[in-house]
Amino acid sequence: MQFTTGLFYVFAAIMVLSALRVITAKNPVHAALFLVLAFFNAAGIWLLLKAEFLAIVLVLVYVGAVMVLFLFVVMMLDINIDRMREGFLGYVPLASIIGAVVVIEMALVLWNGYGNFAQTPEAAALNIGGTKELGRLIYTKYIYGFEVAAVILLVGIIAAVSLTLRKRKDSKAIDPGAAVRVKRNDRLRIVKMEAVNQRAIDEAAVAAAAAAQNKEQTP
Repeated sequence: MQFTTGLFYVFAAIMVLSALRVITAKNPVHAALFLVLAFFNAAGIWLLLKAEFLAIVLVLVYVGAVMVLFLFVVMMLDINIDRMREGFLGYVPLASIIGAVVVIEMALVLWNGYGNFAQTPEAAALNIGGTKELGRLIYTKYIYGFEVAAVILLVGIIAAVSLTLRKRKDSKAIDPGAAVRVKRNDRLRIVKMEAVNQRAIDEAAVAAAAAAQNKEQTP
């Protein structure tokens, strides 16, 4: 058995066990971490197939972005796991039948494809799963589709930001345009006043208060 074949079986075994722990772990955080482990092993299998672009995309997109979002959502939400697992055993027979059907279908597809697969030297030399070849195809043959997808994603980002930026009474914000246009006289105004004797003002106030009190006491 070759070394790469042994690595494939190791990655596949760990990935299957991790996938099982994803659906059997009681702690949702542990389930998310097992899903991260499954993604890493799937990326290792992609590397064995010389598809390094798909491997790095799987790690960066799913592990680096999607799974981090899942972890934040799981840790911030107060989920009652015991209530969610009520009646779980009742779905085991139906889930087992559906899972067996899916496994049989995938096995038939892979067996048929593997038996009739014959790779030509020309196709092997192209290295379709390589980053260089994918980049060349995206920016030459599929450039218009790539640009359309980028515009659609940009529109989605702008729409999400626009929907969340609603005016709220309990939030404080400033207008950046007004802050840029402000001048020195708008921020500070110097007022000239005559000097006054604060002590004399205090004595006059005390005298006025005493006079008012004496006036109230006299019949």
